[in-house]
Amino acid sequence: MSRSSRTRSAVRALATVALAPVVAGSLLAATAASGSAATTRNAETAKPTVVLVHGAFADASSWSDVIRRLHRDGYRVIATANPLRGLDSDAAYLRSVLDTVDGPVILAGHSYGGSVITQAAAGDSDVKALVYIAAFIPDTGESAGELAGKFPGSTLGETLSTASYPLPGGGTGTELTIKQDRFRKQFAADVPAGTAAVMAATQRPVSTQALEQKATKAAWKDIRSYALIAGKDYNIPPKAQQWMADRAKARTLTIDDASHAISVSQPEAVTDLIRRAARDTR
Repeated sequence: MSRSSRTRSAVRALATVALAPVVAGSLLAATAASGSAATTRNAETAKPTVVLVHGAFADASSWSDVIRRLHRDGYRVIATANPLRGLDSDAAYLRSVLDTVDGPVILAGHSYGGSVITQAAAGDSDVKALVYIAAFIPDTGESAGELAGKFPGSTLGETLSTASYPLPGGGTGTELTIKQDRFRKQFAADVPAGTAAVMAATQRPVSTQALEQKATKAAWKDIRSYALIAGKDYNIPPKAQQWMADRAKARTLTIDDASHAISVSQPEAVTDLIRRAARDTR
């Protein structure tokens, strides 16, 4: 090989070595940019976690058909076991659950669960929407029991049984259940008899303190709200549900023939409202 040829080869080799870091850096930058863009796209399209809170005389299984539908849609769902012992302590428990969830949350509450989400979500920037399902939507200083009696139509009181239970610090509290032979007509008139009988047997008692304790926060004043009103609800009169929804400026849907157990009898309507809340907050 001639000297000039050897010189040209050496120059090309040096150029290749010199350019290698530049090319590698460009590839790394492009990869990083692509990864960043993908992360941004994923963040924009990621579905929020849906947290479901049951109310009095029910348990988390009352959301079962809603959960199945949300799972098919790709949502992560948590259905909490609401203690039903007192609004302050129940809300504190729900906040502890929310603290374990990364990213945006759609928070839905049924019945007394509406009171719990109203208090627990206050000041939580990750909660993007509140969905009230035949639920209480209290303002500060209001209790569930007070709101249930604001309009005529509730027949709950005459169906209740009372019992004492031990308090952690000593003494006893009073808890309420619906008499099993009155449960279906009162709570779940549009639910098949066999299903309603199981619900009656597995109902969770609620402390009178939970229904009497006044809300200290009202998250709906700062968080977008939705409300599904059950037109044949004998626990929370539909007029009371409508009044609370209007006050909260909630996006509202009414199912005229639905009982209080609307998450069991009308799971598709409940799921649709949760889906709407999720879409609206993207």
